[in-house]
Amino acid sequence: MPASARHIFTLVTAALAGIGLAGCGTINEKIAAGVSDAIPAAIGGIPADAPPRPGTVKYDEFMKERERKRLLPASERGEEAKPAPAANDPNR
Repeated sequence: MPASARHIFTLVTAALAGIGLAGCGTINEKIAAGVSDAIPAAIGGIPADAPPRPGTVKYDEFMKERERKRLLPASERGEEAKPAPAANDPNR
């Protein structure tokens, strides 16, 4: 049975669709972190007070500062380290 041009076109189209779908999985894995940084927080992006991503220079600095604050006595930490009181706290 000879292959007609229509059959060849259908097979090529299906193969291209499969290759494109397989490529999406590898691309998404690599660029998802970068794209999510560009999404504004108002529509579901990373909030402004989120820590930096692991593996960056800013992350290393953040962790050093966090460790330094952890080692300070509680009286020297300041207001930013105190947890906010709960709204329905029965002990208030």
